[in-house]
Amino acid sequence: MSGPALLVLAAGMGSRYGGLKQIDPVGPDGEAIIDYSIHDALDSGFSKVVFVIRRDIETAFKEFLGDRWTGKIEIEFAFQELDDLPAPFSKPEAREKPWGTGHAIWVARNQIETPFLVINGDDFYGRGSFALAAKKLGKAEDGEKADYCMVGYRLANTLSENGTVSRGICATDEAGKLDSVKEYTAIGRGEKGDLFHKGGDEHKAFEGNELTSMNMFGFTPSIFSYLEEELSLFLKTQGQEEKSEIYIPSVVSHLISSGEAEVEVLDTDEQWFGVTYREDRDAVKSRLMGLIEKGVYPKAL
Repeated sequence: MSGPALLVLAAGMGSRYGGLKQIDPVGPDGEAIIDYSIHDALDSGFSKVVFVIRRDIETAFKEFLGDRWTGKIEIEFAFQELDDLPAPFSKPEAREKPWGTGHAIWVARNQIETPFLVINGDDFYGRGSFALAAKKLGKAEDGEKADYCMVGYRLANTLSENGTVSRGICATDEAGKLDSVKEYTAIGRGEKGDLFHKGGDEHKAFEGNELTSMNMFGFTPSIFSYLEEELSLFLKTQGQEEKSEIYIPSVVSHLISSGEAEVEVLDTDEQWFGVTYREDRDAVKSRLMGLIEKGVYPKAL
């Protein structure tokens, strides 16, 4: 039996970063963050990687990957195109913005037939997180409810040193299942190191150990049918809005509240880091070198 698949969302525009951060070299041998994710997934028993990208970056993306992973793990591509929508919907003429992470996952429906893990292409998640997810997905099986999972990080382990971030703060039930995800924008550190969110008139303090979603969700293939339903409803009600998006945490929260799915939370103490801002790049390079010096990764993948 083959292992689970890894679905890498790499179609983002990178407007705050100012370039294709998905393939920006940050490792000592020219590796991008996605290379370390593939390395960790391969070590954890994943057998296939599907990249969700845009058509306009296909050539650059494939040239960057080269033959680094050829013969080591199966790689396929799915394309997040604005006109790839459930019938009878069509793309509004003025629409230019991608439809969001819910749509990005749905476009890979023809490439994945096994349980799979979703990650962002520009986020570093840590080897332990992939191992947790692989173990869970290896036995995932839908019953009366869909059998999903989410790797949960501690908020203090997910911040950028160069600006505020948006994060989904999670609540769980007594059994450790995900109950809800509430999105907060503009989370950062104060001058004394305190964590806070300030958006409009709302101000909230955090302790730092809050369970946080970093869009690292594990699904069985049943999610594609649910996503098609949710996407159709979204398009019917918000499809004419030029900047509306369907987010996967919102879809997951709805499936939980409707009783159609349960989501096991896999608690990790791994340190997340990523390239939200251009200024994050040097910190990412430094952290990767630190992991290489500790023997976590080889000098060249």
